[in-house]
Amino acid sequence: MRLPLLQILATSLLVSALPTPPSPYNATVLILGGGVSGVIAARTLHRLSPSTSFLIVEARHELGGRLQSTRFPSPSGEGEGYAVELGANWVHGTQTLGFEQVNPVWEMVKQWDVQTRVSDYYGSMTTYDHTGEAAYLPLLNDSLAAYAALVASAPLPGLQEPGSASARDGYDSLGYTPRTPHEQVAEYYTFDWEYADGPERTSWWASGVSTNATYEPTAGGFSRSNHFSIDPRGFSHFLKSEAGSFLDPTQVLLNSTVTAQGEETGVEVTLANGEVLRAEYAVCTFSLGVLQGGAVEWDAGLMPPRKKEAVEAMSMGVFTKIFLQFSQKFWFDTEFALYADPQERGRYAVWQSLDHPEFWPGSGVLFVTVTGDFARRVDAMPEEEVKAEVLDVLGKMYPNVTIPEPMAFHIPHWLSDPLFRGSYSNWPANFTREEHGILRAKTGGRGGKGRVRFAGEHTSERWFGFLHGAYYEGMSAAEEMVECIEGGSGCEEVRDFDLSDD
Repeated sequence: MRLPLLQILATSLLVSALPTPPSPYNATVLILGGGVSGVIAARTLHRLSPSTSFLIVEARHELGGRLQSTRFPSPSGEGEGYAVELGANWVHGTQTLGFEQVNPVWEMVKQWDVQTRVSDYYGSMTTYDHTGEAAYLPLLNDSLAAYAALVASAPLPGLQEPGSASARDGYDSLGYTPRTPHEQVAEYYTFDWEYADGPERTSWWASGVSTNATYEPTAGGFSRSNHFSIDPRGFSHFLKSEAGSFLDPTQVLLNSTVTAQGEETGVEVTLANGEVLRAEYAVCTFSLGVLQGGAVEWDAGLMPPRKKEAVEAMSMGVFTKIFLQFSQKFWFDTEFALYADPQERGRYAVWQSLDHPEFWPGSGVLFVTVTGDFARRVDAMPEEEVKAEVLDVLGKMYPNVTIPEPMAFHIPHWLSDPLFRGSYSNWPANFTREEHGILRAKTGGRGGKGRVRFAGEHTSERWFGFLHGAYYEGMSAAEEMVECIEGGSGCEEVRDFDLSDD
């Protein structure tokens, strides 16, 4: 069911005492953000405490957060074309036969009949460098083995502090030191393409935690399969359908960009037209990049110095997919391809064909993914310059082909988008579990109630960077809130960390 949701523009969120009379949009809980965490927080409140009123305040024109797509036409001009996924497009880990744990995102994808295909990361690959096709698949196998050893050395979450060792330190301890462009692109594919940043900037401990908790069933993970959305309605269909199954249109406010400030007895949101939304509590599901970006003005009670420092200490990665569509296919028949640039590691390195029998045959759709510092550079470039560089790389991969002008080209700008400021979080070396706990801690309410809870993939210790991390954190925040509202033990601010100015 597609909701006829409200279309009201807001520019600021103010958190303060609750005066009377109440706003027409008064709710017990404001849920700030309508991505996976926000929708699941709302669903949890709806299920566990039906009498608790809530309002989702979402900056975009639709629910979904970083689940976004654009449309490419059919080269033949017939049919509805293709929903090209700009943000999240995989279900990472599903369920393994003989194990109880199942990825909750996978359950929703199945429930709402979203069409997916298994991605063959390592069994369907062609390799290239600046001279054309080049045979270095054995190096990819070596890199995969090194990565498996790296994550296997990490303890289960909760058993050990991360320490200061980076994943690069871990690789060094294993004797794995890629030096040639072929070796480096193989490492890039197995590591950077997963974490949206390099081994030097990523915690050895945390990289193992998130991988094992997602992919390794014996460590509590789901499965080793990755399902890619090819649904013409877009990957966000599962979340919008889930939201439509329980939300009333009056429970969602779209086109509502906010800034924040707080006091002790409640929260209030001031809209651009001067109207005010008031509530007793809020769940903030803004991305880590938005929390870091400074566009949100926080009262000291909501963002005390130690919490702000913890927010700044975690990393927001950039994972940018650059899409092209051609009238005819001229490239590799495998699902994936690697390009080893002779000068720069990770320069237009990972290619994926959707014009493939298992995905969209005849679509003419091809995309290349960039991450980390290179993605940050690309985000700031004029799109015509990016397109020229991409076509130049294709020319090197296919020196005997005259590369045609694409009929469609699209690049999302996750880093410069003020609603996201990046793609997903990463756990850097030197970032401690205590700092992460402070980042996650509820704040506000000097009278003893933690009025504002923070939720999102970045607040998950086990599944940072993953959709299922966002799911579990939204659910957890709402469960705590229900305990508080109904007089349980969930009201108090977290006392494990000193968030004071001292």
